[in-house]
Amino acid sequence: MEYYAVQVWTGKEDDFAERISNDPAMNSITLVPKKAMQVRRAGKMRREERPLFPGYVFVATEAGELDNDQRWALRTCRFFVRALPTTAEPRPVKEKDRRLLAHFMSFGKVADISKVSFDVDERIVVIDGPLKGLEGLIVKVDMRKRRAKLRLDMCENSFLVDMGFEIIDRSAKGPASDDGKPSRES
Repeated sequence: MEYYAVQVWTGKEDDFAERISNDPAMNSITLVPKKAMQVRRAGKMRREERPLFPGYVFVATEAGELDNDQRWALRTCRFFVRALPTTAEPRPVKEKDRRLLAHFMSFGKVADISKVSFDVDERIVVIDGPLKGLEGLIVKVDMRKRRAKLRLDMCENSFLVDMGFEIIDRSAKGPASDDGKPSRES
């Protein structure tokens, strides 16, 4: 099975995927990898599902190459921007990109929130979830928002992607006084 990356209007990934899935000329599977995030709105935390790669849909075909009818169906579908690397000559994603897609799709339709802890040097340690195995790609951690920013290289582009996490072990934070605040040793 070959996967093709298609750029679409941001926010319209699900609409595009549904339209392509219903097109009889396509005979393909559309993938919109998603992630779960905790988002604070009006002071309340709420779980939301968002596209992992905003503005991109992946089309999987059994035939290997997109034929003229399939390329025409893609180009004429509403919300289409372009196929990668070019609409005139779309190429399947490379093996490295396919492995990254498979990693996120192995968690189901939605990559859930990862469970992490922090070691004594304040480094993130992923215990379970979609961040497991991608620790080396984390470029920034926001403790307040509970998000890790990853740099993913996909389709010859570099993306910064936020992934949610949940801290399950606070004991590794270091010495603390009886009132829960860090102690000051003079």
